[in-house]
Amino acid sequence: MKSITQKLTLFFAAGCLGGLVNSLAVWLFGLLGITTSLGVSIAPQLTPAWLYPRIVWGGLWGFLFFLPGLAYKPFLKGLLLSIGPTLVQLFIVFPLKAQKGMMGLDLGALTPVFVILFNAIWGIVAAYWIDYVSGRRRI
Repeated sequence: MKSITQKLTLFFAAGCLGGLVNSLAVWLFGLLGITTSLGVSIAPQLTPAWLYPRIVWGGLWGFLFFLPGLAYKPFLKGLLLSIGPTLVQLFIVFPLKAQKGMMGLDLGALTPVFVILFNAIWGIVAAYWIDYVSGRRRI
């Protein structure tokens, strides 16, 4: 059994990894023009100032993995836990902090779909990393 410190470290690191992969997906979709071609104005530059907070927040969201349930179903657990950051992004960050309208709709009608997709990537990557490091799965 892992100590609480080991779990804190693992969940934070897994969340950071998920945040990195999520960020690379957002950036790549923008670079390839996928978001723009679907009418969504999300095409960030891959800069440390953009990337760093996303990785740190991914790590902080990783503490959601302390919640019990679906212990041996990483895909489902990652998908389920990605709902937390998705709701915060759509209903707090976009309308209040970024001034992009409720659910980021000022960025395009499909913005919520992309937020759900990108945050699912975060959750699934983090969950599989936790499973891998815990010795339950092999990549």
